Amino acid sequence: MSDSDGPLDRVLGPQRPRWLLGAVGLSAAFFALPLVGLLARVPWRDVPTILARPAVLTALTLSLAVAAMAMIGALLLGLPLAWVLARWQFRGRLLLRGLVMLPMVLPPVVAGAALLAAFGRRGLLGVWLAGIGVSLPFTTAGATLAATFLATPLFILTVEAGIAGLDPRLEAAAATLGAPPRLILRQVILPALRPALVAGIALAAARALGEFGATITFAGNRPGVTQTLPLAAYELLQTDPDAALAVSLLLLLISFALVLLAWGSLRPGPGAGPAPR
Repeated sequence: MSDSDGPLDRVLGPQRPRWLLGAVGLSAAFFALPLVGLLARVPWRDVPTILARPAVLTALTLSLAVAAMAMIGALLLGLPLAWVLARWQFRGRLLLRGLVMLPMVLPPVVAGAALLAAFGRRGLLGVWLAGIGVSLPFTTAGATLAATFLATPLFILTVEAGIAGLDPRLEAAAATLGAPPRLILRQVILPALRPALVAGIALAAARALGEFGATITFAGNRPGVTQTLPLAAYELLQTDPDAALAVSLLLLLISFALVLLAWGSLRPGPGAGPAPR
């Protein structure tokens, strides 16, 4: 058994119970079967031609741009919140945590309607924005705002866990040696937090890349302006199912790569031992 085995693993012993293996197999099949079904129906011979279509390339470029801007937004908005939630104790902390996590469980259409109520032309801030000539609904900026709103909670959740896992003794030792706060942040905190930051950014990008409901509600489905890959896949599903499957395959591969990047960054190296106590 490895050092990471817990008390339950020691009770079960090296021979895992068959019922547990069966449950794991059933669970894995539940997640794998839809993906296998998708892969089985993809028109593999036509995939290069379909993905080379100008409309698909435009949607891909827009999706990558929106995801990249959403990553930046998640980093700027989420890092201070993650730090406060992980390190500070204050009245209303639970309420703040619930507020920033709420977009993760909201139906995306409800999130889009909420964005319209806040940033639409008649929204709480939309009226003021219109007065200075800024309009967010049905624009690329609006699609980015929707993606950021849905992606940032994943970043916060991941980075907060990383901050909570930092050893404060290292910061205290650096401070005792006379290191100023900026140097401690740059030389101690950020290197230790890098895996969580990479994972949070990757998960936020994957969430932004796959965003559909809030985007179509708040930003619409305008080709070249707000039509990201998920929206293009949905539109193709009505008229060209084979092309929709090819676009879905592309989204699947990109998302899977981002998930692997996130997990790989959080997983300790082969020589890593248990955290010091």
